[in-house]
This record gives sequence, C-alpha cells and structure tokens, in this order.
Amino acid sequence: MVGGGIPKIDGEHADGFYIEPTLWTGLAHDSTVMREEIFGPCCGVIPFDTEDEVTALANDTAYGLCATVWTENVSRAHRVAATMRVGVCWVNCWFLRDLRTAFGGSGQSGIGREGGVHSLEFYTETANICLKL
Repeated sequence: MVGGGIPKIDGEHADGFYIEPTLWTGLAHDSTVMREEIFGPCCGVIPFDTEDEVTALANDTAYGLCATVWTENVSRAHRVAATMRVGVCWVNCWFLRDLRTAFGGSGQSGIGREGGVHSLEFYTETANICLKL
C-alpha cells in the first residue's frame, strides 16, 4: 500500500540496511512477512470479522513479542488482550512502557523478562547446593 522502497542515506550511515515505513495488504496469512518477526517499520494488515478470528490469526505463530489492540470498548480490550500469547499487549497505544515493569516475549521471541527487578532475575543463574552433614 505504501513504502517498501530503499531510502537514500548519505554520510556515515550510507552503507546500512534501510527500508521506508511499509504497509502491506492483500497478503495471505501464511506469507513470510506476515508470519515472522520483522524488526522494521513494517506492518501487514489482514481483515477479520470476529474476536475469535483475530485472536486465532494473531496467535498462529511461533513468535510472541508484542501485540497491540485498538478498540473503544474497554471490556473487549481486556478480553482480547488476555487471549494474546505475547509478552506485552498494548491497548490503544504502542511502546508505552514503564521501565520498572517486565518486558520480554513468548515462544521464539525470547525467554525470561527484563525491566525492573525482572532484570536481576533474567541475568541471574541460580544454583542449589544441598549438603547433608
């Protein structure tokens, strides 16, 4: 729909890998760009009719870093967000985060959590020493 080109970047970042913000529509759910985690300014849009349908589409992946739910209905927001298999589900916002709260993904999007006290747990390798005297 929009974007997808390679912008011309001058200066010290000229040799980087860049893509314009991109919006895809009309792709099948099993398309690579719709199924894999793409860390870039990209978004694929698939229409849906019901909460169950959108939840099934969203959870039909090996990944689960984040999700975003947009709605005016607070009950729906809670209901749908609770069904998402992700580390963070934002409602009516994106990337709004208190750094004291846990952050991390589900599935192949990572293990553990970072942020606040969770960072201490994430970077700690616990051991158990059992000694009988």
